[in-house]
Amino acid sequence: MSTNSHLPDPATPDDQTDTPTDRRCVARIEEYDDAPDECTLYPADATPSELPTTWISAKEGSYVSLDEMR
Repeated sequence: MSTNSHLPDPATPDDQTDTPTDRRCVARIEEYDDAPDECTLYPADATPSELPTTWISAKEGSYVSLDEMR
């Protein structure tokens, strides 16, 4: 049976895991003349080898402000 090694052990308190729970993200907006703008979020402390796999992007119109959702 496979296990997900990226999840903390539920019996271990958060402050005792090796997984950071408070990472800051950077938001980068790419503006395009002929397509919707795109926002990419990635960890501010990501290493060059982590960057290709630790980001998420969304095109303008597919995201809303936090205040609208509260």
